[in-house]
Amino acid sequence: MKLSDIRATLQDIGVSPVKTLGQNFLHDRNLARWIVDQAEVTPDDYIVEIGPGLGALTELLLQKRAHVLAIEKDTRLANFLRERFSHSRLEMLNIDALNFDPRILFSRRRVKFVGNIPYNISSALLVKFLEEPSPISLWLFMLQKQMALRLSASPRTHSYGSLTLHIQVHHRVKYLRTIPASVFFPKPEVDSALVKISPRDPRELQPHDDELLERLVRLGFSHRRKQLRKLLSAEIVPDWDAAASIGGFDPKARAEELSLPQWITLTNYIAPRALRDNGMRGDERFPVVDKNDRILRYASRADVHGNNLRHRAVHILILNQAGEVYLQQRSRWKDRHPLKWDSSAAGHVTAEESYDETARRELQEELGIEVALKKVLKVFSRTQMKSRLAPFFLRQSSTVGSQRGRKILRLDFWSAGKHTGGRCAPTRTHLSKAHEFSSRQAAQGRLLKLSGGASRGFLSSIQTIAKHLCHDAVSAKKVDLKTVRLFLGAPFRIDAANIRFGLRVRTSSHEEAAKS
Repeated sequence: MKLSDIRATLQDIGVSPVKTLGQNFLHDRNLARWIVDQAEVTPDDYIVEIGPGLGALTELLLQKRAHVLAIEKDTRLANFLRERFSHSRLEMLNIDALNFDPRILFSRRRVKFVGNIPYNISSALLVKFLEEPSPISLWLFMLQKQMALRLSASPRTHSYGSLTLHIQVHHRVKYLRTIPASVFFPKPEVDSALVKISPRDPRELQPHDDELLERLVRLGFSHRRKQLRKLLSAEIVPDWDAAASIGGFDPKARAEELSLPQWITLTNYIAPRALRDNGMRGDERFPVVDKNDRILRYASRADVHGNNLRHRAVHILILNQAGEVYLQQRSRWKDRHPLKWDSSAAGHVTAEESYDETARRELQEELGIEVALKKVLKVFSRTQMKSRLAPFFLRQSSTVGSQRGRKILRLDFWSAGKHTGGRCAPTRTHLSKAHEFSSRQAAQGRLLKLSGGASRGFLSSIQTIAKHLCHDAVSAKKVDLKTVRLFLGAPFRIDAANIRFGLRVRTSSHEEAAKS
């Protein structure tokens, strides 16, 4: 929209721009096109737009054939956008962005965030939407220039601080350009800037204790002009000179002089054992069972693993509407199989629990949810390190979250459609009505590839379940999962003479609100 159009539209719908809501409307169309180009939008993208206003970016995103979820707090603007863009690929959500639950986005594939973030809530929104693990592959935010400089700052600069390190430890931040105040109506008091944020590869930095790092950074920047050795007491760092030597920084350094890798080195100097701490209790006792799953006796974790005794475990698998499997990448701190991709959630059955109780507990501990589960099958798995019986569950839920910590590094949806670097890569699986005749073959192909030699990055349990499901499908055994309510999107079914596989979807509360 041109400036004159913006003025007229606001008058027609009875909106007087509210400063606290960040209602400054972009009227430079060339700049709007450039901003959307930075998001590298494809038709497979699911774009979440914060504060769409009158739709300057929304229109261009829809032209790129992306699916757009627009979150607008002002009811008048939300209603205007619904009328302006009567489009099947646009969902309007009339809520405060701070109340949006980003966990529902785990059911999507390529999720990107685009938005003109209100200055007064920018810190809170950033912390909320950049929290790890996240399904989001790119964030493109227009922020107050001062905030953008803080996010992208380098050591030894005025903008470098605790927020910088909090964001950059898991993300890469690129300052794209300054946006002058003159391109907005009404004109804000300060300039803005566009930043591009993407997830950092966890292998770029040393493994470390995130909580300790956060604590050290907060203490270090609590008084910017003081030397770190005076802020971090001897109880925290007994030998400061040794720590400085190992970290490669001046013993008299202030917080702003240490780079992110140096902060991590300091963290690991203080708590080196945290690198191998897997958070497991040493007093746990597991049931030792025979081949028929009858309990023979109880043994400690060390005894079970050390002597490769047959024991019980559970695995939970989550699927989305494209038939992709939701997997967790194990933390670097795991003693066995660090950085391998594992089930959506998994764990050992303790002496006091049943299979079902363990599955519910693990789902709560690892993903932060409590939902009903559907038991699918039980398999026996044996490796050089472990022998165990494990039932596999499918889960019912409209949202996914995580209690990210030392057990889980990150989570993502995977299919076996493509392979990159020896592992299955996230990819979209199309199962339209035109391809219903080949749906069974497509499912068999995905399972065959996932269970094959190309999945070196996956834990053996993932290959085990793929092999079992694939065997059932190929050998025409009856796999009857009936109707399992899983995720957002359209139903996915396979109906053939000897196989029935159905997933029916429950809409989330957010999507229900979007349709109302």
